[in-house]
Amino acid sequence: MKQIKLLLSDVDGVMTDGSLAFGPDGDEIKTFHVRDGLAVHFWQSLGLKFGIVTGRTCRIVQARAKELGIGYVRQGALEKLPHVRDLAKEVGVTLDEIAYIGDDLLDLPVIKAVGLGASVADGVEEVRAAAQFVTQAPGGRGAVREFVEHLLKESGRWEEVLKRYQ
Repeated sequence: MKQIKLLLSDVDGVMTDGSLAFGPDGDEIKTFHVRDGLAVHFWQSLGLKFGIVTGRTCRIVQARAKELGIGYVRQGALEKLPHVRDLAKEVGVTLDEIAYIGDDLLDLPVIKAVGLGASVADGVEEVRAAAQFVTQAPGGRGAVREFVEHLLKESGRWEEVLKRYQ
């Protein structure tokens, strides 16, 4: 766990519950869990990198990434592994130093290729089976927070986060 330097996440079904809603102007509306956002903050506050690789393209994803200070965002990535390889080069890490959390078949090649692949609790069967870690929380309901806490606790970094709040 200590070797993980870049954490990447899918959006729909992971950072959200996977539902799609559209406003009257046709803009997509997404609901994000506040604890997932705080987990991204915890991760990045330790000097670690966080990124998004998603198959869909949506303005709200860019807005959420900006709000959380996420500098690595790849949207419209229907084939995610080439984007993950590019991000690894950009950040200066190997695939073994990447953790990735997903929920559906588009995520499967990445989950198999990186150092630590994870699935949300309600991910499809094949993704859950390939993942080295499966959250108890479903997508959009704190799964990213759960995964971040797991990574930080297992790598001995969680105490550093806790010290800020005690």
